[in-house]
Parts: sequence; structure tokens; C-alpha cells
Amino acid sequence: MSPQGSEHSAAAENGRPFIAPGHSYASVTDKISSIVLVEGTRKGWLAGFALAFALFMLMNVAVAYLLYKGVGIWGINIPVGWGFAIINFVWWIGIGHAGTLISAFLLLMRQAWRQSINRFAEAMTLFAVACAGMFPLLHMGRPWLAYWLLPYPDTMGTWPQFRSPLVWDVFAVSTYATISLLFWFVGLIPDLATLRDRTKHRLGRRAYGFLAMGWRGSAIHWRNYEMASLLLAGLATPLVVSVHTVVSFDFTIAIVPGWHSTIFPPYFVAGAIYSGFAMVLTLAIPLRYFYKLEDFVTERHLDNMGKILLATGLIVAYGYMMETFMAFYSGNRFDRYMIVNRMTGPYAPLYWLLITCNIAIPLTLLWFPRIRRSVPALFAISLIVQLGMWLERFIIVVTSLHRDFMPSAWGMYFPTIWDWATFIGTIGLFLTLFFLFIRFLPMISIFEMRELVHQTAEENGKRTSH
Repeated sequence: MSPQGSEHSAAAENGRPFIAPGHSYASVTDKISSIVLVEGTRKGWLAGFALAFALFMLMNVAVAYLLYKGVGIWGINIPVGWGFAIINFVWWIGIGHAGTLISAFLLLMRQAWRQSINRFAEAMTLFAVACAGMFPLLHMGRPWLAYWLLPYPDTMGTWPQFRSPLVWDVFAVSTYATISLLFWFVGLIPDLATLRDRTKHRLGRRAYGFLAMGWRGSAIHWRNYEMASLLLAGLATPLVVSVHTVVSFDFTIAIVPGWHSTIFPPYFVAGAIYSGFAMVLTLAIPLRYFYKLEDFVTERHLDNMGKILLATGLIVAYGYMMETFMAFYSGNRFDRYMIVNRMTGPYAPLYWLLITCNIAIPLTLLWFPRIRRSVPALFAISLIVQLGMWLERFIIVVTSLHRDFMPSAWGMYFPTIWDWATFIGTIGLFLTLFFLFIRFLPMISIFEMRELVHQTAEENGKRTSH
């Protein structure tokens, strides 16, 4: 019996279940495993993978040229010493938060609707953290010296500066990535054993058998699985808060207008969950359509994720409001000018676009159940939120730096083609890893969906008896 066995009933209110009726244990196993074990490869998958891999190669070209020429090929300058690298680092780390939240926090809360989406959300976390981790290393200019951030004894007397948030980032992000990887892999073990037993290829049996670690589904195996899952969930849940809080410290410890704010930690965490759930929707909706998974990722799942987008969007909107209010209430003329500059300065169109994308559109539409259950509308809103959250990071970084305390030091920041190539290339890296994941591993947990079959059958039996 898995740790989800005591979760709430699979049947939702108004008779809408988490899994479409009519499925058996065998049909669930066949439908999910056949995506991986199918003979040959789908043409659609090949086309998508080719595009993603081409973008990944673009990133390799951009990084190779960066290492050859240096960070001068980017648009960073004085006074804007932080550019796309830090913007994209914060954006990718935020995207990775939803996977941990769905996997760990919703597991501890016994929310059965997580079971259809947790597997690819966990994978999304790992791939987003891999993309995020590149940018601080590249931003150093000398990534081969990245080990200087680690606490190692050096004969030259060089030690890490533990008061630097960059060192805090190393510990926070590496811990987050490690726990997320372990949690994802532990959850895969029963399904890897299923693929091991069903595949017809010798190489597949050996590979899946090696990764399944001798899983046979015995009582002691399930007991150890339960313990490991709950322990890792308990470790991972605080990381949702702590990691992006530490990332916000990159800004808040600096005495820079627009950064030095106590609201940044909760504001960053809410924004991370906001963008992370938007990315889950961005991935779930196409997977649901192309792989005919409407029976497993139902309207109830989309509705719940729309509600979470609405809730976190309200928190983000509150953060924007309080940031503006405190800039004027504090009486600090530098903070006041920073807000006015955001709204009326050279980057004002981007600021108002982010307000439109993050607040006006989603917080107007997501109140309506019809919108939350409309697949095209929800997909469009998820893309709009992704754009808005990226613009938020751009505005936070650039507008606080390009006009600092002294007008004589003011300047403008314009990203170069190499900035864009590196950023778009990391999207290619993310999608390449994701395409490989859905091709060789089950994107939905087989054994957890079997539990929903059992719970749905029980609910149907109760209705029939009544």
C-alpha cells in the first residue's frame, strides 16, 4: 500500500472524478506504459525534439563564444552589471518550484489530484534547476573557477565570503536539486519495475531493471517506499520557501532602491509558485492533447491549477501594491523615484506590460469557472503569466540599476543577440530534456493512477447502493 492510500476520495464534487470512469488496473498500466514501450517513435515527437535540440545547439554556440570572448558580448555595463544572466536565473528557479510543491506539499496534505501531474512536474523541476544553475556560472566570466564558491581550504588563503548571497545560493540550489532528484527517483522505482517486466527488449530490461533496484512489490518494499517518500516530502516542502527566499536575498541585502525591501522573500516565493504552476499548465495541456490523456488529466485538475494560479496571482498583486505603497509612505526619495521611473521612465512599456500579464488578464479571467475549465483559455493564460513573470524579473533587475543614486552614473541596458541566444538556448535545453523524459520514462505515475481506479470504483459502488 503506497503512502497515498489514505488520501481523500478520488471523486470530486459534482460527480467529477480525478480519473475518467471505466478504467481498470490493466487499462491504466497499458495506456501509460505504451507511451514509453511503443515500437518506433512518433513523428510529432521527432519534430518537437528536433526543434528543441536545434535551440539547445544554439545555446552551445552562444556559450562557446562567451567563453572565447568573455562577458563583454552581453549587454551588461556600468551601471547595469546584472543582466539576462541573473534575470533568467531567478526565472528558471521560480519555474522549478511548482514541481516540488505538487510532489511534496500536496502529498503531505493528502491531495489526490496531484497524482496525475506530479511526475512530469517533478521532472520539470529538475530540468528548470539545470537551466538556472548555468547562469550564475556563466555570469562569473570565469566558470572554471566556480569551485571558489565552495567552502574549500586553499593554500593561497582564499576562502568563500559567507556573507555573500551567491554562496548562499550555492547551498540552497544544490540542496534543492539533490532532494528533488531523490524524491523524483524514489517515486519512479515502482514504475521502472513495471517497465522492466513489460518491455520486450533486452537492453530495456537491463536498463529498467538496474534503475528499479530489485523492486518486487513486496510488503517490506512498500514499507520502505512509504517511509522514504514521506521523509523526502518533509524535507522538500520547506525548500519551496527557503530556496527562493535565499534567491531574494541576492537583492534585499543590497542598499539599492527597489531591492532593499523586507517584502521580497514572500513576494519572490509567491511569484515562483505563480510562474511554476503556469509552466505546469503549459506542459500539461499539450501532453494531455497529443497523448490522449484526457482520462487522466481531467477538467478537475485544470480547474484546481487555475485556482492556485488565481490565489498566487492575488498574492503577487498584493506584493506589487505594497511595494508601491511603501516607496511613497517611507519618505525615501530614492525609492519614490524608482517607482515613478518604473511607471514613466524608458522601461515603462515593459512595466505596464508585466502588470497586464501578471494581474489584469489572469486575475480578471480566472475568477470564472468556465475559463478555468477551458483548455485553450487556460493555455493562453499560462503563457501570458510566463511572459509577465519574466518581465517582472527584468524590471526588478534593470530599473533599480540603470538609474541609481547619482544621475551622472545613469545608463541604459540593451540585451544583445548573444543574451537572447543564451536564453532561448536554455529553453531548448529544457525542452530537449523534457522530450527525452516523456519518451523513455512514464510521464504519469502508473501505481498512483491504479489507486485512483480503486477509489473511483468504491465511489461508484456507494452511489449505486444509495
